[in-house]
Amino acid sequence: MGGCSWLLSLFIILLFLQLPACKSSSISDLFDSWCREHGKSYSSEEERERRLRIFEENYNIVTAHNGKGDSTFTLGLNVFADLPNHEFRAKYLGLSVPATDSVIRLRSESDEDLSVVKDSDIPSSLDWRSKGAVTEVKDQGSCGACWAFSATGAMEGINQIVTGSLVSLSEQELVDCDTSYNDGCAGGVMDYAFQFVLKNKGIDSEKDYPYRGRDGRCVKNKLERRIVSIDGYTDLPLWNEKKLLQAAAAQPVSVGICGSDSAFQLYSRGIFSGPCSTALDHAVLIVGYDSKDGTDYWILKNSWGTQWGIDGYMHMARNTGKAEGVCGINTMASYPIKTSPNPPTPPPTPGPTQCSIFTFCAPGETCCCSWWLLGLLCMEWKCCATESAVCCKDNLHCCPQDYPICDTKRNLCLRRVGNTTVAMGKQLGKKSVSAS
Repeated sequence: MGGCSWLLSLFIILLFLQLPACKSSSISDLFDSWCREHGKSYSSEEERERRLRIFEENYNIVTAHNGKGDSTFTLGLNVFADLPNHEFRAKYLGLSVPATDSVIRLRSESDEDLSVVKDSDIPSSLDWRSKGAVTEVKDQGSCGACWAFSATGAMEGINQIVTGSLVSLSEQELVDCDTSYNDGCAGGVMDYAFQFVLKNKGIDSEKDYPYRGRDGRCVKNKLERRIVSIDGYTDLPLWNEKKLLQAAAAQPVSVGICGSDSAFQLYSRGIFSGPCSTALDHAVLIVGYDSKDGTDYWILKNSWGTQWGIDGYMHMARNTGKAEGVCGINTMASYPIKTSPNPPTPPPTPGPTQCSIFTFCAPGETCCCSWWLLGLLCMEWKCCATESAVCCKDNLHCCPQDYPICDTKRNLCLRRVGNTTVAMGKQLGKKSVSAS
């Protein structure tokens, strides 16, 4: 009997010695499955091991929170589960409230007052998605342009409510061109975006000026393609949840929040109640409100793709008794005003110029061959940055239509006047850009 006890004790000791290895193996398998689900890969085995350690830390945060059993929301190993919180904050936030003022309140460009929406007229619940006023969830990527997504979402909503047409608007135009105060991927504020659209008399569509997830040079001709216009915007009073509800009952509303806490990063579902800071660093869109089991909540549309939260959305507690609201949501809210029809539909943007089956030049450019095979088959094309240009025989230069004669010795483009006179004109244009 004593021998059996000794063997049993040895077995238990060996079993406990194996537990860390078992857990490590289990986490590694879970991480591999998570990587496959989210399409994650890493540049080296060292990087993978580093991300695995971070994943395990976030796993512990998730299991500790969900194990409490008394929370109104749950956490999950979402698309951000391999990021430490400091890296997450650096990449995915972007509301830039001036350091000199913890709350930015710009001068509203409208006297619109939503107090005309009487309390008795406000429905107990509302979801602008079901009314066709909300576009699909978008993904800002690692560009801190949440402010642009919140602003376009609010303008998309009011445009649909007024015109009946839901048009996805261009965040990239705001990132590239709205640079008077906002700073692209480095951050911005929704009010400044509304001001930009007012000054430009409209904004282009997402389809025509697509999102690239990085700062770029403003495409000037796109500024003239005004698909949707607004007539003003209104800032809601500070810490006034009643006004915020009146606004949300009338249209989707842009709000600033604090989105930097680990619980926000790893949010999965349920009614998010914090705790979280009220230092504003992220922008989202209120697209409705509702209640569940006696708890009121906002429906928030985020811009982190559909692999975060409830397919890209969050339910955040409201009517909590805190003036600033959960994560400061009652602190910086605004919405665009629209009363006028949109500008006339602009003509379609010219497509690329096709040189061959596989090669193209940009719209407004001319294809010129730079390498002929036996004088019959072009093996390489280059682009002349002039529409309907004349390609010079040296295969290096081009001339505009109004100066169509190539003088490669003097590096000039000429035109003939009358029967015999040749007038000197512009310098030869060089075909310096390869067709793609």
